Amino acid sequence: MDCCTPGDSPFDRQFDARHAARHLRAYREKGAVGLTRALVESLAEGGIGGQSVLEIGGGVGAVHHDLLRSGAATAVDVDASRAYVAVARGEAERQGHADRVRYVIGDFVTLADEIEPADLVALDRVVCCYRDMAALVGRSASLARRRYGLVYPRDSWLGRAGTVLLNLELWLSRSPFRVYAHRTDDVEAILAAHGLVKRLSRTTLVWQLAVYERPSA
Repeated sequence: MDCCTPGDSPFDRQFDARHAARHLRAYREKGAVGLTRALVESLAEGGIGGQSVLEIGGGVGAVHHDLLRSGAATAVDVDASRAYVAVARGEAERQGHADRVRYVIGDFVTLADEIEPADLVALDRVVCCYRDMAALVGRSASLARRRYGLVYPRDSWLGRAGTVLLNLELWLSRSPFRVYAHRTDDVEAILAAHGLVKRLSRTTLVWQLAVYERPSA
């Protein structure tokens, strides 16, 4: 089942068909790698048979494809890039679980009231693409029944410098798209306010993975 919002967007222009095709080739060659692989493994730890998945900004769908293969029953992928939804849907068909995924095209924060809660919620390199971090993290956290995982830039001078340079490149190319370096303390405070407790944290030079759990689950 698909749902969509009309019109072009900065996400459509930045994450176009060429961008999506390149990432799909990488996924088919190597699968989920690095912190994405760690995110999947942590969300699936202990078994997820029959559980539901919500992936926000799923790209080619690496997280929900792998969680469905690990036993999850259903998934919803909300993405503002039509090109990415197209390749994620195609990959779901190739892997044989297209009937268990609902694809929703549009801004998650705008569409959040239409999205059902899920056992597992994932945002892999999405927070850095959204200006209103508080709305994105808060609305998505409220939908997590069991676990919540995200990969986003480390709150460091290197991350902030990288954001400045990337935005300069985007400005020079006349792209309306921008990236953001949000403070880790602010992200963690919002998740704590929604009753989620951190159970895993890993970092690379630029990125950090954090996985949370709802104690009452």
